[in-house]
Amino acid sequence: MAVLTLAADIEVLARFGRALADPIRCRVLLALREAPAHPADLADALQISRTRLSNHLACLRDCGLVVAVPVGRRTRYELADERLGHALDDLRTAVVAVEADKTCVDADKKDCC
Repeated sequence: MAVLTLAADIEVLARFGRALADPIRCRVLLALREAPAHPADLADALQISRTRLSNHLACLRDCGLVVAVPVGRRTRYELADERLGHALDDLRTAVVAVEADKTCVDADKKDCC
């Protein structure tokens, strides 16, 4: 089994982890997995303010996970790569195997889970 040692590989996973660390960003990614969307429509669907959504979209753009596509005078957001949708599906199904009420015993001390 090969161990990730390339700094670039580790950075990609770290960026993905930072993006998934926030429940709203997870919801945005899952919504965009279904279909590209305009920010106003995403904000309404996720029931969050447009300002709050804008901050999360900026984070996801900075992480390289979503792209803004100009459509006339509006901007549509979509996953930067269709493989991200597959990765999200794989992560969701893998996490289902983990008991929802279990966390690391030392989660607070180790800043994990």
